Amino acid sequence: MESLFSMAQIIAATSGSEQNITAQYIKSVSIDSRSIEKGALYVPIVGDRFDGHDFVENALENGAAAALVSSKNAERFSGLPIIIVPDSLAGMVDIAREARKRSKAKIIAITGSAGKTTTKSMVHKILAAFATTHASIKSFNNHWGVPLMLANMPRETEFGIFEIGMNHSGEIADLVKLVAPDIALITSIGSAHLGNFDNMEDIARAKAEIFSALKESGTTIVNSDHSFMELLQEASAEQGVKNFIAYGFSEESDVKITNFKQHENTSSAMISTGSKDFYMELQVQGRHMIANGVGALMVAKNLGISFEKSLEQLEGFGAAAGRGAVLFLGDNANPVQLIDESYNANPSSMAAALEVFSQQKTAGKRVLVLGEMLELGKNSEQMHLGLAESIKASKADRVFLVGTNMQGLKKAMETKIDMETKIDIVWAQEITQICPDIVNSLDWGDIIMVKGSNGIGLSLVVEEIQSHFAGA
Repeated sequence: MESLFSMAQIIAATSGSEQNITAQYIKSVSIDSRSIEKGALYVPIVGDRFDGHDFVENALENGAAAALVSSKNAERFSGLPIIIVPDSLAGMVDIAREARKRSKAKIIAITGSAGKTTTKSMVHKILAAFATTHASIKSFNNHWGVPLMLANMPRETEFGIFEIGMNHSGEIADLVKLVAPDIALITSIGSAHLGNFDNMEDIARAKAEIFSALKESGTTIVNSDHSFMELLQEASAEQGVKNFIAYGFSEESDVKITNFKQHENTSSAMISTGSKDFYMELQVQGRHMIANGVGALMVAKNLGISFEKSLEQLEGFGAAAGRGAVLFLGDNANPVQLIDESYNANPSSMAAALEVFSQQKTAGKRVLVLGEMLELGKNSEQMHLGLAESIKASKADRVFLVGTNMQGLKKAMETKIDMETKIDIVWAQEITQICPDIVNSLDWGDIIMVKGSNGIGLSLVVEEIQSHFAGA
């Protein structure tokens, strides 16, 4: 890779003071000393449980060209190649700001209560086929993830795609100001992080902050399948943005999704733009996945890429690990089917996943592993209880529930289950307590879906199932 920044540019952007620097440029910016590439700038981030300054020496030993360190830690690194700034995170933000300032790329910012990572990946798959494209990796969408991704955007980038997340009001406004997008996309308005807000309307207002850094010539693209469209339209108009596009299953959408069908391994629908109708089929399942795909199509269309060309790029799109990836383990004739939704969960995404699961066909048992949905605040208990009907409708034979609030759901369901339903329900506080039981309960021909908030750690059972059945 060519140089990302000269060392002189880094020092100028951060107003830093350099010591023992011999490298002329950096190839990338990294916050992970373990996976750092040769020639990178290491930026130590201070977290709740660690301080990246403790790994500066490791980063330099692993090939970093220099480290950007906070002034209060500078004395620890005497004799090492460092750039000293008041605060290392703020210094990385300065580098990100410089990357945006010099860029001529068209920038897309994506937020939403669910679907933003998948939609980002879809947008990237389309745009990367036509121009030099840079996109956020994984779910790097917070106060350090966004500036890290922006700081790593090469000068020659033509399309930049950034995922913007939030836990509190005001977070998106700060991040989107840094990104300064040409297109802002909201994938959904749901109850994720409701524990940090008074109500759903406040969540909608927080998502609308993504419009705050749009130019008047910019474009707002919004999924319309919620009750806050008027609020979002007003928020967009207040910024002077004239190009507002609504898409979804709602009749009020500018771009309507109709005739949705879920097939054995795919989903399809008709998409109407008002002037043109076309058929869309994706190699993933669920109404929400079709909606994510349409959002991606609208981004590409506004960048001059036709629906036909975009659809060609999405033909082979598959869900990522932890976000709906479907794995067939073992013998092709009678595999264990694993649906991996272990990375995230909120009431709306849980309902969508259970709907997809209910339509799966199998000759064996139907098994669910559902982890607690975090950050729902005072409404958490009620929202977990609200999963009961969706679980019953999923046709599951056995359900493993993990986490504090899932215990109440187990008790509630056991009192309501009729003799015909026959759902076997198991609860545990931690996934480690029942992981072996889950794996040992499976047999060839079974289907199992694993879904929960990432903090519950359900990726462990996904790994154990894969290990047990993949090579069998």
